Amino acid sequence: MSSTTSRTGGEWLQDWDPENEETWDSAVAWRTLWITTFCLTLAFITWFLPSAIIPKLNALGYSFSQAQLYWMAAMPGLAAGFMRIIWMVLPPMIGTRKMVTLTTVLFLFPVVGWGVRVQEPTAPYWELMVLAFLAGVGGGAFSGFMPSTSYFFPKRKQGTALGLQAGLGNFGVSVVQLLTPWLIGFGMLGFLGSSQPMVVAGGENREVWYQNAAFFWVPFIVGGAIIAWMFLKSVPVTANIRQQFDIFGNVDTWLMTMLYIMTFGTFSGLAAQFGLLMTNLYGEGNAAIVSGTGQTAEVLVSGYDVPQAASYVFLGALVGAGARVLFSPLTDRMGGAVWTLISGVGILASILFTIPALTPDLSSADALSGGFTRFLWGMLLIFLFSGIGNASTFKQMPMIFERRQAGGVIGWTAAIAAFGPFIFGVGLTLMSPVTFYVIGAVYAVLCIGITWVRYARPGAPKPG
Repeated sequence: MSSTTSRTGGEWLQDWDPENEETWDSAVAWRTLWITTFCLTLAFITWFLPSAIIPKLNALGYSFSQAQLYWMAAMPGLAAGFMRIIWMVLPPMIGTRKMVTLTTVLFLFPVVGWGVRVQEPTAPYWELMVLAFLAGVGGGAFSGFMPSTSYFFPKRKQGTALGLQAGLGNFGVSVVQLLTPWLIGFGMLGFLGSSQPMVVAGGENREVWYQNAAFFWVPFIVGGAIIAWMFLKSVPVTANIRQQFDIFGNVDTWLMTMLYIMTFGTFSGLAAQFGLLMTNLYGEGNAAIVSGTGQTAEVLVSGYDVPQAASYVFLGALVGAGARVLFSPLTDRMGGAVWTLISGVGILASILFTIPALTPDLSSADALSGGFTRFLWGMLLIFLFSGIGNASTFKQMPMIFERRQAGGVIGWTAAIAAFGPFIFGVGLTLMSPVTFYVIGAVYAVLCIGITWVRYARPGAPKPG
């Protein structure tokens, strides 16, 4: 971190040095962590709100193809990747207080937009794609929030602090996917808009209020912005855009980017596509299993109970986010590299375990049910090990790089890994799930080798 600038006033902390135990104000640091974590949770809710809505758009009366839905679910990831490149340079330029407050206000645009457009199946495809793109603001926020929080904590506590912030923020994915099926059933919130009929494969149609899934979060977003403006401070770090980009001359920037793609790219990509993948393999999206829709739907495999994605999809993000929180203190004690290695091996093994379940066996109901069980457990294991890796890589970066560079590397790696939903969406559109997962397994092998040679082996050049 560069020296303190001439920035003065109530917002700017003076002579801030977290490594000096005698002067470090831990209360300010932890207050910053909890406020920004609350706003980061709202950011992930905003980012993944489309993933909770898009799988049910056709059931609400739209008529999009599977490819169109995959592309729409991928769009927030594409937007977040680009937006994170912008947000990564904001903390030293405008400070934590302004960045967190203004970013939180921006969440209102996609959230309110989705709440309006789900009420009638009349929005053109391009408009929903724009709303999906705007949801990427929630993903972009991560690359600003995390580096700015790192300015407030000493290195010995950054594994725990950043792990808590990122992990609890990641819970926003699970929260929005878990609460959406519950919120849409509340007619008492009917003042927010009229109800919609939702077609249920193999069952009776339901009356739902899908706008609740979006409008419910508006008071929290407004409250988060107000709290951030009132109580956050900023660390006067000096770094213009050119100075921040000096990280690209360091080979570890690129290697850690590859590792974070393996961990967070996998987490975010699967979280965005989990519901669609489950629906298209084992649910009503598979024409070999279900014919027709709504009350006319017929399950073609006798005795097979079609799983509803909404009942399971939140579990993936819940497991991944929980692992990030729980394993962060362990990375402070044992170092991040060893856990990144464990993460890579675990992701590889989990992918290999899941691949057979990506081709449903239609011979019987028992075969289909067994395949679905294997698919679900395999996916949850991938989420588990990706969450562990999310914690460990964020411990490694502050240890490998000096403070100002560490913030930039955290922002950059997060930006590239945020393309995960886009990569997964495009991959599952252009190729079969089996082929895509095989490519993922090969990439995991490459990352395991990098981790061992550069960071984890005895005498490694950059242990962390």
